Amino acid sequence: MPLEPIDLHKAAILLDVDGTILDIAPTPHDVQVPETLRATLTQVSHRVGGALALVSGRPIGDLDFIFAPMRLAAVGGHGAEIRPTPNGGMFGQRATSLDRDMKRALAQIASRHECVGFEDKGYSVALHYRLALDQGLDVVDEVFRACKPFPPSSYELLTGKAVIEVKSPGFDKGTAVRELMTYPPFTGRMPVFIGDDTTDEAAFAVMPEFDGLAISVGRKVLGVSARFQTPHDVRQWLERLGTEVAAAS
Repeated sequence: MPLEPIDLHKAAILLDVDGTILDIAPTPHDVQVPETLRATLTQVSHRVGGALALVSGRPIGDLDFIFAPMRLAAVGGHGAEIRPTPNGGMFGQRATSLDRDMKRALAQIASRHECVGFEDKGYSVALHYRLALDQGLDVVDEVFRACKPFPPSSYELLTGKAVIEVKSPGFDKGTAVRELMTYPPFTGRMPVFIGDDTTDEAAFAVMPEFDGLAISVGRKVLGVSARFQTPHDVRQWLERLGTEVAAAS
């Protein structure tokens, strides 16, 4: 699918991180930021008047650490946290932390499976099984059973690439993008959201509200405007965007 040239004076660039602009790593802690990416993101952010944001399942503090010393506007925790400007305040009152007993049960699942990682993000808990793909079905099944005793309204389950995540309800990347677009410098702009995983579909779904563009990475997603094959392709497109009106297919 071709992607038409974008008017950078009217656009907002919204980027998922893992699997979209960064290559998937064996564990969340192993991701590498290519040397030129920080400069590229800085250039693109300048060209869109600061209306560039990372939209991730990672906490914003984690994003700042990964991309340091650069800071960007960001959505973290699948929408639990929103920071509309790089050096502004962070809004994070969208949910409470998960039940401690639930977290304890999920941690026990990870401990029973060798090479399954446990990540506590506060608003959510993720179990990563990229290093134990043969155990993935068992891990997912145990997570579903561990959550079943708790009120269905108290949590949501998200599945992704070799990960299952349990999060507090009431927010997602779609609700966060909708709110982000009410803050300067995003207000009145056309969002271009790029994502690779099922958790990004909530953001894809709100793009029509702003006459925006939804772009997938890797997999085909019904209704998206275009598709990149790999994060490398996204990075190349961003490099072109930083210096000229970009086109991609």
